[in-house]
Parts: sequence; structure tokens; C-alpha cells
Amino acid sequence: MTPWGPGSRLDGMRVVLIVVFDGFQLTDLAGPADVFSGAAVLGATPGYRVELAAAQAGPVRSSCGIEVTATHGLDGWDEPVDTLLVVGGLSVFAAADDTALVDGLRRVAGAATRVSSVCSGTFLLAKAGLLDGRRATTHWAGGELLAQQFPAVTTEPDRIYVRDGPMWTSAGVTAGIDLALAIVADDHGPDLAREVARWMVVYLHRPGGQSQFSAPLAANPPKRDSLQALQVWMEENLESDLSLPALAAQVGMSTRHFSRVFAHETGTTPARYVEQVRIAAARRMLETTDQPMDRVATAVGLGCPETLYRIFHRHLGIPPGEYRARFTKF
Repeated sequence: MTPWGPGSRLDGMRVVLIVVFDGFQLTDLAGPADVFSGAAVLGATPGYRVELAAAQAGPVRSSCGIEVTATHGLDGWDEPVDTLLVVGGLSVFAAADDTALVDGLRRVAGAATRVSSVCSGTFLLAKAGLLDGRRATTHWAGGELLAQQFPAVTTEPDRIYVRDGPMWTSAGVTAGIDLALAIVADDHGPDLAREVARWMVVYLHRPGGQSQFSAPLAANPPKRDSLQALQVWMEENLESDLSLPALAAQVGMSTRHFSRVFAHETGTTPARYVEQVRIAAARRMLETTDQPMDRVATAVGLGCPETLYRIFHRHLGIPPGEYRARFTKF
């Protein structure tokens, strides 16, 4: 991957080159940068030196309006890189049309020990051809588009981050912190990564995949306070009766009126929404606990293992036991 070999350093430091573009997501930059700088403060040896680059050196404006200065242009970068990290943002598709940016990424990646992305930054790596034949993830909202635009990439849409050889990709926004912590653990062991996570007050291993966020968010957020409160109540009471009549009664509406209002405001039916929330909760339990299947099924309101099995096959194409074997965190 690189002529300098694993753990390339400049001045005794692991160089992390973070690449930004106009309209980038600020958290995609700040989260990983704080992880790497925190690791250095907490005793990483060698430490990390974070550098900022863009297609050309100079000021770069984030999507929230805060401006940063890229001290390096990719066209002029000629130093060893331990970790090349590309951020994301809603303007990533315009950035993908920037030939200088994509060509610069491709060139620098060829001399980097590790290449990574946060959120929609995965699209830039894919555009540069760096992910062909590899597994990758991105923000849950972009997984289907990534698979469509880049069929040579195996998209894993529910993962918080994916490592495939020297290529590391992560899900949306704060998942960049998860990615950076995993890189620190890979470089220096889990104890240091755990200490960084503790100081930052974040998970070292976040429970669950993107489904814990994408299931509720797959529906449009309702405007009515009563429906917002109902969604929270559903997630906290998965073992309760979540049938259409019961939900309608919970918000004081007739069944027909509730069904019509819920579908209008969220874009999905109450039954579909309930199933999404229950399967997301089941996945979290399978990933983070060793509870038997009957306990999992009961806890998420599916009643019995047979129903759990049937729903997993319908949504994921695999049985829950196989899902646990793939994604267990314990």
C-alpha cells in the first residue's frame, strides 16, 4: 500500500491528513481530530500529528458556516501519511466532480498506510476507485445510492464502521469518532482507546449498528407533539400492545383518523413503523447481549423466537443466530 510501510511517521509522529472541501460537515473533521489529539495528550507513543488539506491550500467553509484553513493542497503533499481521512457533507457530490480533489486523493492514498472516510466521504473514495472490490459503509441515508453508483463496492449499510484491509469507512457524522477510536485501538491497544473515549464521554464500542438510528429516522419526523411523544413511548414500551387500536387510544384518536394522520406525517404506516422499531431493538440486543432468542423476542414485543426468525429473514435475509454471530460485540 505504501513505500514507507506500516506506521509511517514524520518527526516521530503518526501523520493524520484530514481532507476537507467546501460545504463539509464540521463534526466529521472535529470528532476524529479530537480523538487523535486526545490520544497524543494521554500518552500515545508515537503520538499523532493532525494536518488539514484540501484540493488547494487556503480557507474552506463548512456547511454550518465555520471556516477552517487547509494548510496543505493535495497537489503539493509529498510526505509520508499514516492515516488519510476524508470527511463528508451534503456537498460531497459537487466535490466529487472536482478532478483536482479526486486525483489528489488517489495520489496521496497510494502513499498512505491507512485510508479512511467519515459519512459521505466514502463517495469520494469510491469515485477515486479506492474502494473497488472492497466492503464499505456510509451514512445510512446514502447506502442505497452508494450501492447503485458504485457496484464494484460491497456496501454494508448498517455498520458503524467497516475495515477492509487498509481501507476504513464509517457511517454518518459522529461515527467518525467511533472510527478514530478504532484506529487508536489498532495502533496502541484498547486501553488507550478506552481512556480517550472516557475523557470524551463517548462509547468505545457503540451498541448496535446504524439501524438504531435509521429505523426511527427512516420515517419523517412528525410535527405533532402527540405523535412525537407516541414514538418515544413505543420505543420504551416494546413489550406492550402496539396494535393500531392501542396506539390510536394512546393519543386519543379514532383508529381511522390516527392511521391517516400517522401515515401523512411520517410517510409510513403505524404497523410498519412498529416493526422497524422492534427489529432495530432486536438487532441491538443480539449485538450487545447473550440473551437467548426467546428473551430477545419477548423483550422487543415479538412474542416468540419463530416470529423473530421470520422477521429477520424478511428484512435481512438471515436468521437471528447468524446475525448475532456476525455482529456480536461481546
